[in-house]
Amino acid sequence: MTHENVERSAAPLDSQDAASLVQRIAELRDRSALSALFGHFGPRIKSMMLRLGTGDAMAEDLVQETFLAVWRKAHLYSPERGAASTWLFTIARNLRIDQVRRQSNRPYEDLEQVELESEEPIGIAHVEQVEAVEKVKIALRALSSEQQEVVRLSFLHDMAHAQIAETLGIPLGTVKSRLRLAYERLRPLLEDLQ
Repeated sequence: MTHENVERSAAPLDSQDAASLVQRIAELRDRSALSALFGHFGPRIKSMMLRLGTGDAMAEDLVQETFLAVWRKAHLYSPERGAASTWLFTIARNLRIDQVRRQSNRPYEDLEQVELESEEPIGIAHVEQVEAVEKVKIALRALSSEQQEVVRLSFLHDMAHAQIAETLGIPLGTVKSRLRLAYERLRPLLEDLQ
């Protein structure tokens, strides 16, 4: 499977579609479900790899490895723990980390002697980060106060959906519904940040 073959036919997927495709892979070993996931997420994963500094050929290899892992591990995906897209990008990220470790020819250094660079962004990276933060703040204001609350608890406080429901005293389904509606509202406002 190559990106060029699938990219043209890729239809947009929402998170429920992606989760049901992973479920079809796990339960039915459905190759068309894998192809649909590849068509949608393959180019996005490759783009992420390229932005992280991976060469084009290696990025292609890592995309292929990602979807082989999805095929083998689809039964391990749990929608309660997060979106299928998050699961896919985590697999890809971990494969890249493993690849970098395998390619590293530098000996391990004593941590006492390592000088760490500042994590503070510099120059244009800092300006872009400030602009992105401001854009997110503005986008969040477009949400209802209830949606803002569940987004804040989910992302800033890293709370599980059930924990949010318990904290706010609302049903779990309401939490999920508010988050889904918030994502739908935020997606078009923040598309260019991806």
